[in-house]
Amino acid sequence: MTKSDWFKDVVVYQIYTRSFFDSNGDGVGDIAGVTAKLDYIEKLGVDVIWISPFCSSPNYDNGYDVSDYRDVMKEFGFMDDIELLIEECHKRNIKVMMDLVLNHSSDEHPWFIEARSSKDSPKRDYYIWSKEPNNWESYFEDSAWTFDESSEEYYLHHFYYKQPDLNWSNPKLREEMYEIVQWWIDKGIDAFRLDAIHHIGKPEGLPDALEPEKRWSKRNYRNTEETHQYLQELYEKVLINHDVMTVGETGGTTPESSRLYVDQDRNELDMVFHFGHVLTKKLDAPILRDYFKKWYHSLSPKGWDTVFFSNHDLPRHISIFGDDQDYRKESAKLFATLELTMWGTPYIYQGEEIGMTNVIFDDIDDYQDQASKKRYEWALKSGKSEEKALEYFLQRNRDNARTPMQWNSQEHGGFTTGEPWIKVNPNYKSINVEEENQEADSILNYYKELIALHKDNNALKRGDFKLYGEEDSHILAYTRTDEEREFLILLNISGDSVEYRIDEINQDWNLVIGNYAKQPESLSQNNLFKPWEARVYMINK
Repeated sequence: MTKSDWFKDVVVYQIYTRSFFDSNGDGVGDIAGVTAKLDYIEKLGVDVIWISPFCSSPNYDNGYDVSDYRDVMKEFGFMDDIELLIEECHKRNIKVMMDLVLNHSSDEHPWFIEARSSKDSPKRDYYIWSKEPNNWESYFEDSAWTFDESSEEYYLHHFYYKQPDLNWSNPKLREEMYEIVQWWIDKGIDAFRLDAIHHIGKPEGLPDALEPEKRWSKRNYRNTEETHQYLQELYEKVLINHDVMTVGETGGTTPESSRLYVDQDRNELDMVFHFGHVLTKKLDAPILRDYFKKWYHSLSPKGWDTVFFSNHDLPRHISIFGDDQDYRKESAKLFATLELTMWGTPYIYQGEEIGMTNVIFDDIDDYQDQASKKRYEWALKSGKSEEKALEYFLQRNRDNARTPMQWNSQEHGGFTTGEPWIKVNPNYKSINVEEENQEADSILNYYKELIALHKDNNALKRGDFKLYGEEDSHILAYTRTDEEREFLILLNISGDSVEYRIDEINQDWNLVIGNYAKQPESLSQNNLFKPWEARVYMINK
């Protein structure tokens, strides 16, 4: 079997297993809970489910600290549960994407336990050690180095001290990782989301950051030439023989540097996640227009892109970029329209299809996200007022995306019969799947219609992309075109009522979907758009 480009035609649904559905009442979502909800996922219409890390883990970082790559974490179930999930997904023509952590392991992994036991250990060089560490900082700690008293050296960790980085410059370690990828492919995994993959290649000599006073400037240990070499080797030794999809997490990439990962002639990854559009304070039509234009022209025609606005590490986009109060339904539908008509593979994060929002708990102790709490402390130390630091924490902490899925208005939103590992958003009584299913024009039903439209029209999957209205400050306008059809998408990225003028009008445009009950079936030169209004028109060629 050889690789194909089926990844260009799918819609992906991300599941944060811990918060999706608890099948046994222990308060933690599990693999059996995902299987129990496959009928819901099938009716939604998605093609791939992305499952958050499920390998054995002490869960210091919710599964992103792996202690055994060939077993399942106890909280989530057993290997039989994974095998059944894969089998049931395939029966429904749903593919399974595994979230695989290759940059680092847990400090409780047998490799690291053996590595720190002796400097002469065969596993010592599976990790990165130094007597005199450089000035790198980690994402979650003050320093990227922790002193190991037993061996009297420092070890490197880009993230928590309990997540030591693996040494990919060691050929034996690389072979171990390739065998792990192959092992899961043999289990039936169809796709991989490769966590923090842009960090696997460390620059030779581990040089100091040039501007240590600037915190983010120290990221000279990501997106290196070594990383590209290792990914090409992974492709040649494993991926080339299998029709699997790969997407890499590659923070800090530009349109130009991302092209190195996804250019089909380089044989590395199918697509990458980049975060410039979701780490801004606001999104408006000019920002999005400039963003999509740069990425499309840089990556096409030999590369491919991802389209997303939320995930497990980000706040709910409806609360940050939309309006989760007066126009929750309208702005949620607008971003759905953008997500499912833009060039690239759309990724839907659990709960966005019912308009789930950020959460504000009464007590900061109710939040579980230790990394965001650390950043809150850093903000205070840097001189920000407690009010400003808390405001940023409430908006951006990762628990906004990790509160349990809201299935119904029963206790804990129907997520569990026990005590949930994190509190449910108090608005679950009015925002939940059961409520959305009963409402004809709900956000959920709109997602279903859009996914079906995307699936049935090649123009919305692989069609050419062209922007219009370069000077407009409110309306994002673009077309998606193939040999049979052309779609015109008009989005008012604002809470204002605005007029949008189209000078050259083809009278044959027909409205195929929109987010208001009453919208013009055809276009005129002067068009009035309501707040957060989205329209999709189509013309047959």
